[in-house]
Amino acid sequence: MRWIIQILGLLSLKHLQQLGSLLGLMTFWFSSKDRQLIKDNLAQAQIAYAFKANPVKIAQASGTMLAESLWIWNHPQDCLKLTEVLDWQVVDQAMAEGKGLLMLTPHLGAFEMIPRVLAEHFCATIIYKPAKQAWLNQVIEKGRSHPQMHFVPANIQGVRQVARALQRGQAVGILPDQVPGEGDGVWVPFFGKLAYTAVLPAKLATKNQVPTIIFSATRKKIGLGWTIRAMRINKPFDADPSIAAEELNRAIEEVILKCPEQYLWGYNRYKQPAGAPPAPSVQS
Repeated sequence: MRWIIQILGLLSLKHLQQLGSLLGLMTFWFSSKDRQLIKDNLAQAQIAYAFKANPVKIAQASGTMLAESLWIWNHPQDCLKLTEVLDWQVVDQAMAEGKGLLMLTPHLGAFEMIPRVLAEHFCATIIYKPAKQAWLNQVIEKGRSHPQMHFVPANIQGVRQVARALQRGQAVGILPDQVPGEGDGVWVPFFGKLAYTAVLPAKLATKNQVPTIIFSATRKKIGLGWTIRAMRINKPFDADPSIAAEELNRAIEEVILKCPEQYLWGYNRYKQPAGAPPAPSVQS
């Protein structure tokens, strides 16, 4: 499987994105579980916010997202040439404050592009959840590797490294819409439904008043690259972890709603992780 992934990474961006779109479409039609998950998550979001989106096109976009990641990993310089960066002054202003930077990147568009762009400006420590399959984790780690980017696992050791990086005034990155592990989250609304949400981002931002920016990398037309935007969360997070997590989710929703068709709606955002308490509605 590893060599197949490596060969696919040699295709042109356009062809790889087209292949990913096709695979996403096939998954949608042949996997009832994946199809229903996309439909359910999308329907939930559309109850909370009135917007139009086609589940089939979303499945295609999800396949494109995964496929283009291979191209980004295999063409670290070429992908930069196809990236338009907007709002960079927001990042410069935040870094100039000298308190470090908390970078939040939802599963939207080509989110794998964001570390590549950031690495052109400064070093960063990024916390991530390793893949369960060892071979896949090796592929991901190799693809993401960069002298300016230090990836650490989402465990207590990784959290400590992230905290130390902020103390040094450096940047750290987190996927804020990823379901955290046991005891690391709270149940708060995400698109109107309770989702187990990480408390770490707000905790890190609040402790030393670290500036927080949500990044997005939306896809242009097939083969033409991406547009990266930065939105700073100006209002400080509440001291209450649950309220802060809800504030974080609202900020993430705001970014997603600017390009909902490129969000990873096929991710099981509302699952209960092993060892975590059930959602209050289930508990009652």
